[in-house]
Amino acid sequence: MAIKLGQNQYGKAENRVVRVYRDTPRHQIRDLNVSTSLRGEFSDAHITGDQADVLPTDTQKNTAFAFAKEKGIHSIEEYALTLADHFISRAPTATGARIEVEEYSWDRIEVDGQPHDHSFVKSNQGIRTTVANVDGVGPDRVAHIVSGVKDLVLLKSTGSEFHGFFKDKYTTLQPTNDRIMATSLVAQWRYNHTDVDWDKTYDSILKVLLRQFAVVHSYALQQTLYSMGRAVLEQFTEVAEIKFSAPNKHHFLVDLSPFALDNPGEVFIAADRPYGLIEATVERDDARDAGNAWTAIPGFC
Repeated sequence: MAIKLGQNQYGKAENRVVRVYRDTPRHQIRDLNVSTSLRGEFSDAHITGDQADVLPTDTQKNTAFAFAKEKGIHSIEEYALTLADHFISRAPTATGARIEVEEYSWDRIEVDGQPHDHSFVKSNQGIRTTVANVDGVGPDRVAHIVSGVKDLVLLKSTGSEFHGFFKDKYTTLQPTNDRIMATSLVAQWRYNHTDVDWDKTYDSILKVLLRQFAVVHSYALQQTLYSMGRAVLEQFTEVAEIKFSAPNKHHFLVDLSPFALDNPGEVFIAADRPYGLIEATVERDDARDAGNAWTAIPGFC
């Protein structure tokens, strides 16, 4: 029986990089969580412990901070691609790089009705994400970008139904024509190319997702997700596919009859577990091949 080294990668996870732009009295802030990893021919490091071809993870960390100053952070996608290309060119036997970036949004505090120049409050509109997977250099270089949002907590207090489902002898769930539908959404979309106005496109896609969640009368969370995905693909030709992971954050009507009180859909208990988990992909049938785009991105079908 032959034993050999399989797939591997290494890097520095969760570097908390905060870049403040102080060029004018009105400051800007980019608050990131950056994880870097390299793949390639690193068998000597694993088998014999020879580190000659290993760019240390500490160096990767230092580069993430240095590039925040030297290159700037104009968008998390551009920043991730810049890091990926640099690491592949620097590490002697690296053939690919995966850079994952999360961005935490901050809103300006309003003082006397005006946004303050240098005081912020953390936003609660989800966490922006991107993963850059780059293979090779020069004319053989292939770059994939998967961007998205996570921890986007959404709720409809009506306009959601669930009935007509298959039943067997263990089914106790009652059908309903009016329920609360809530989720903590993860959505990630793969771009067809990298010629994209990253910040503007992210903001626009997020608006489309929120609008569709609001306006679609839902007969199931699955139907809502498909509608959201289809709307994104119809409006953004640069997006090849979009994936969703949506836990159903159940709200159960509380029985107030022991207290001689009616409860016409007004008082609920929010249950945190167990929960339904709905996952789906909406894609173009003529999209560019995904290649390594989804490498090491867990939690999606």
